[in-house]
Amino acid sequence: MTLATATAARCPALLIAAPASGQGKTTVTAALARLHARQGRRVRVFKCGPDFLDPHWHQLASGAPVHQLDLWMNGAADCAQRLHDAARDSDLILIEGVMGLFDGSPSAADLARHFGVPVLAVVDASAMAGTFGALAYGLRHYRPGLPWAGVLANRVGSARHADMLRDGLHDADDWMGALMRVQPGNAPTTAKAGAALLPERHLGLVAAHELDDSLQRLDAAADALAATPLGQMTLEDLQGWAVDFPAPASPVAVPALLAGRTVAVGRDAAFCFIYAANVQCLEQMGARVVFFSPLHDAALPDCYAVWLPGGYPELHTAQIAANTTMQASLRAHAEAGKPLWAECGGMMALFESITLADGSAAPLWGLLPGRVTMQKRLAALGPQQLTVAGHTLRGHTFHYSTSDSSAPVVARTARPHEAVAPDAGEALYQQGSIHASYFHAWFPSSPEAVAHLLGGQSKA
Repeated sequence: MTLATATAARCPALLIAAPASGQGKTTVTAALARLHARQGRRVRVFKCGPDFLDPHWHQLASGAPVHQLDLWMNGAADCAQRLHDAARDSDLILIEGVMGLFDGSPSAADLARHFGVPVLAVVDASAMAGTFGALAYGLRHYRPGLPWAGVLANRVGSARHADMLRDGLHDADDWMGALMRVQPGNAPTTAKAGAALLPERHLGLVAAHELDDSLQRLDAAADALAATPLGQMTLEDLQGWAVDFPAPASPVAVPALLAGRTVAVGRDAAFCFIYAANVQCLEQMGARVVFFSPLHDAALPDCYAVWLPGGYPELHTAQIAANTTMQASLRAHAEAGKPLWAECGGMMALFESITLADGSAAPLWGLLPGRVTMQKRLAALGPQQLTVAGHTLRGHTFHYSTSDSSAPVVARTARPHEAVAPDAGEALYQQGSIHASYFHAWFPSSPEAVAHLLGGQSKA
């Protein structure tokens, strides 16, 4: 059971990292969460950085909400509060890293050092032998003071291959086992042989709710992990990785700037990039949050404000264009002067048309003038901040499309620690009561700015 005191909560914790993207961090994290959750243990999973898609898998695996941890986007105090709260009620905390262990500023390694969380390195060892040991040694010792748990070899070809990898380690205690390549054909019957266990597309992993056999895929990964030393660890064994998570000295009180307001949040296959912490923040601000499907519902629910989050509108253009009653409902909402905040994919759906990657064009809802154009390469990626009504929201940008619009630009984002440039950063468009941008906002970073975008401080 989790041990806690008045000032700190103690819980076993691991940060699952890798030398680079694509090594299998998400699969291993979700498999480990699933393995312990189906044994009745209370598992909380966090994701380093601003990713939306990996948390879908982690929530399915753990059965608990998944929040992001980023020393810049959240701030250290917010991270500390979330970890402390999780540790009070959990048997195991897992944190999936982002990119490579030392990539970015701040990096996953910075988070591990800040909170004293041991690092488990996942290495795609499919094309290496003795170099595996050198890579593990470098990850462990590159930065002095890095808490360390060990290394797991991923996508291993055979038992003999695993022996070669283990024998190359400088420290035998680093060995957490070898995870053989797990393919959907090993368990789920709907996937093609040779396909990835967790499939991807242009913005990252396919979300768990889009596959009928998602839980079966996770069980296949958990079963494979159960054969490793890592997977065979008991709750008592895990206490060796226990971390004391202190309570923040001054917990931040969220002002009730949306008290009495109902905020309708779009949520379906096209609009699914929603931070669980953003919904939590809206509720802490006093809002009543209701969800609706922009694709399938005929009209908005009764509400004061609307949040259209990001997602994949480019994959659902026919349904968007066909839902003319939702289009009319959104237009009536805006014409009544009620707030509408649309970010990234949500903004894209409000333009007049979209040119897809194959060159074809499709109509959209037309609440904002202009069009968007899909590209085969990233248009923007990275952390961003946006100042709204004198308050600064932190977040990020990640999109494959560009926009061309005559809507007024009332602000622009900037990278961390950089000044706003007139023609750089993401535009914040304002058309009447509509605010829209490619910028994905982390609401807890500035409830005051969120209240401005959602009209919390204006008269009903």
